[in-house]
Amino acid sequence: QVQLVESGGGSVPAGGSLSLSCAASGHTYNSACMGWFRQAPGKEREGIASTGRFCSTNYADFVKERFTISKDNAKNILYLQMNSLKPEDTAMYYCAADSATYYGRRLQPYQFSYWGQGTQVTVSS
Repeated sequence: QVQLVESGGGSVPAGGSLSLSCAASGHTYNSACMGWFRQAPGKEREGIASTGRFCSTNYADFVKERFTISKDNAKNILYLQMNSLKPEDTAMYYCAADSATYYGRRLQPYQFSYWGQGTQVTVSS
């Protein structure tokens, strides 16, 4: 098992920035690949970005260079830097992890086994 705890969410005006963090603990070898997802009310959970020692770095098309994912492998912390935020970015943001090695596109919820509780991001217009 691996435990994931997100932090860094909050409320910002449109055009602002936020930096999310996800700390992994427990059997961290299970976090070979980690990703960020989000889910807005009434919508399906969607992948934002993923990265890790045993997966490639992928971004969803809607990110359009506004978001950057990074991982501190020594500390087992995943980050998501979000710039130029828009009201449509408002959602609950989740961190996810998986132990499988796979270097293809990896932005689907079913490709990750472990999930955090989420952190709310609200962008006002």
